[in-house]
Amino acid sequence: MSLLLRNARIGLRGPVRHVLIADGVVTAVSAEPPPADESIDVQGATLLPGLWDAHVHAVQWAQSRMRVDLTGARSAREAVKLMANGAGLGVGYGFRDGLWPDEPDKAMLEAAAPGRPITMISKDLHTAWLSPAALALIGRGDHPTGVLREHECYTAVAELPPPPEDVLDRWVTEAATAAAARGVVGFQDFELADNVADWTRRARAHRLDVRVTCTIPKARLEEAIGGGLRTGDLVPGAGGLLEVGPLKIFVDGSLNTRTAYCETPYPGTDSHGLLETGPDELRATMARAAAHGLHPAVHAIGDLAAGIALDAFESIGCPGRIEHAQLLRREDFARFAKPGLVAGVQPAHAPDDRDVADVHWHGRTGRAFAYADLLAAGARLELGSDAPVAPLDPWDGIASAVARTDDERAAWHPEQAIPLAAALPAASKGRAGVRPGDPADLMLTAADPATLDPAALRGTEVVGTLLGGRWTHLTLV
Repeated sequence: MSLLLRNARIGLRGPVRHVLIADGVVTAVSAEPPPADESIDVQGATLLPGLWDAHVHAVQWAQSRMRVDLTGARSAREAVKLMANGAGLGVGYGFRDGLWPDEPDKAMLEAAAPGRPITMISKDLHTAWLSPAALALIGRGDHPTGVLREHECYTAVAELPPPPEDVLDRWVTEAATAAAARGVVGFQDFELADNVADWTRRARAHRLDVRVTCTIPKARLEEAIGGGLRTGDLVPGAGGLLEVGPLKIFVDGSLNTRTAYCETPYPGTDSHGLLETGPDELRATMARAAAHGLHPAVHAIGDLAAGIALDAFESIGCPGRIEHAQLLRREDFARFAKPGLVAGVQPAHAPDDRDVADVHWHGRTGRAFAYADLLAAGARLELGSDAPVAPLDPWDGIASAVARTDDERAAWHPEQAIPLAAALPAASKGRAGVRPGDPADLMLTAADPATLDPAALRGTEVVGTLLGGRWTHLTLV
């Protein structure tokens, strides 16, 4: 079967043409409409490559859609009040305690809801705040504060009783379909789980409306090697929608938790943050992974962490990714131009974190979230959300990359803004146009994004999304 898209504007400020799709591939872009089995007049909608979110935690994103929203809490006490008003839900998400005037503690949750198991997860996913009853559920009833950070947070959240598997799988696939409605054709899933097995199960039970790159947590490296998994391989039995991804390795923590590993200590402390994986261990793990065809994806947020990651890539000589790269030393920008190295960045975090960065990275924010300098140095950028840290909506990240603000305030470090013509390919796995031979992973927008101001860009109306030539979203009549 062939599909003809009539009267589509091809790319930003591009000409209106007719696009023929067959067997999941763009076969023609022409001034005159060729014959086709099926056709649709898209009425001048702009046709662009479909969007990819390069960094998602799919299960946590799906669950966050069902949780109490704590993003507005300006103190621990406000967070408790929001949680108490949460219609009986036992899990909250989205607090940022980096600027809170008071300290969270399990006693505050117990006083508000005696005996009730409550779990509250921070916006950056690096802190969990649990009530005594929730701590008891995971065998940590003697924890002094109920506030768990970094590895202790990850393991505690993983040990909490999950929803039934079939319910969770449904939530995840529904969240993926919602992403398709925003033009998303794929994402890279960084859950600390057996992502290959989990997504294979979902593909068998549900229709998938996106492609998924299934990353491998460091703790599953030997299991992946034993199973013969290699980055870039298609996962059997999923109709070509699933791919084996890279191996995720943490070097440090996060800005909001004040555990990003930095050259300068955090204000009022002698702490440089958390070094979760030291240089020797990082090189050894990367070398073993690379020897078996697994590319590393190295989490590095602080400038010292990024330097350690870059040293390791130069030592091993393998392709891979550095995830986040939020704060960089000036001498390290050019090192990102290494062939095969991708900087996976999340532009929506810059306006989200500007106030915390101004306090905890004071005097260094000119080299924080520095996407223009990375591009100028020759780095390859891929944009993601880190959902649920930011919404799984690439337009949010694209608008933040272009405008460097998401509210009424002036742009934060506008010199680090990047043009839309660079942001769109970075959000589309490097694709910058629609040409014959391209996969028919495409989206249609009601307006040409190049004509929109930043506020309108964030809310870009997507009127159609195609995955391998199959409609996953369509609102055109």
